[in-house]
Amino acid sequence: MIGALLLVGFGVALFVGFNIGGSNTGPAFGPAVGAGVISKLLAGALMAVFFSVGAWTIGRRVVNTLGRDLVTDPGVFTVESSIVVLFFIGGALFVGNYAGVPASTSMTAVGAIAGLGVAAGELDWAIMGEIAVWWIVAPLVGFWVSGVVGRYFYPTINRWVAIERSDGPLLTLDRSGAVPTPQAGPNSTRREVVGTVVVIGIGCLMAFSSGTSNIANAIAPLYGAGVDLNLLILLGCAAVAVGALTIARRTLDTLGNDITDLPLTAAIVVAVISSGIVIGLSAIGIPASFVIIATMSIVGLGWGRATRSTTVSQGVRGEETPNVSVGALTADEPGEEAPDIGEEEPAETPSAADLFDPETTGRVVLMQNVVPLLSTVGAYATFRVLFAVWW
Repeated sequence: MIGALLLVGFGVALFVGFNIGGSNTGPAFGPAVGAGVISKLLAGALMAVFFSVGAWTIGRRVVNTLGRDLVTDPGVFTVESSIVVLFFIGGALFVGNYAGVPASTSMTAVGAIAGLGVAAGELDWAIMGEIAVWWIVAPLVGFWVSGVVGRYFYPTINRWVAIERSDGPLLTLDRSGAVPTPQAGPNSTRREVVGTVVVIGIGCLMAFSSGTSNIANAIAPLYGAGVDLNLLILLGCAAVAVGALTIARRTLDTLGNDITDLPLTAAIVVAVISSGIVIGLSAIGIPASFVIIATMSIVGLGWGRATRSTTVSQGVRGEETPNVSVGALTADEPGEEAPDIGEEEPAETPSAADLFDPETTGRVVLMQNVVPLLSTVGAYATFRVLFAVWW
């Protein structure tokens, strides 16, 4: 009987890992895909590799935190209760992935475990409270930092980076030698190559960070029930890889294209800000809400760019007279200067709707709150009934 239940537990854990791959690939590589730097297939492959590295190394600590420390008595994690917890985690994440909205796996998993802890009277409220505070603060920091950058500093950063997407392939393979070697494409520039490497590298770093914090969401309950950790990590990483290569295509579209139009410079800005926050939280031992932080950084940058006003200083009798043109956003491309007032070309000036989609953003924010709520309330109600009737 226990063997059959354990197989069911493995199946549910694999389902959770599958949805983690679908949910977390978008925030990590959505900016790069939206900017046309890499394909969805390559994004999924990179996600699988670097997630696995993070899970196998630092991720073990987070598994111990969720499987042992979040509840005062790890004995509440039986095989049966672990199956129920994983069912609600996977089911809630699947709802978000099906809607094309990447939900926070950390919030969803901790919510389900908290539902079990509250129902059993074994939740460590001090640890839960600390995590919850950082979950509120971190996305707000990501949104406002990205918004300030998008509104006030984006043109300057863009001129520093000065990366344009050239026609033709970015890299080609020289097959003249015994071993093919990569070379810059016929039309690509050195800055374009460097910028592309940077944004992909940051995406890989975010995938690594995701592995360190999110592998626990798929396997921590079973680890608390006494299953071997190494086996669980291997199974979880395999499931994440499948999700990253399949269902993640929907979330890559949402974060790379639908919320805001992301040129390569914007992709770099979003990746730097969100990965910096995630790494900072991991350094102090907080299971980071990876998806929420990255998503709100994208939203913040799109909002900042959409609401920016361009000020052109003109000398009048030795004084500077500011002339403000709200919505003059054409100085976003490398090498271009802000046009003087009256010289904007309306047909070429992107509107706020082109840079920031409030409808899609509202759907993302709504679903990212609904999904963790589903797992928390569902797990709590189920365990209250089970404890009263069965256990």
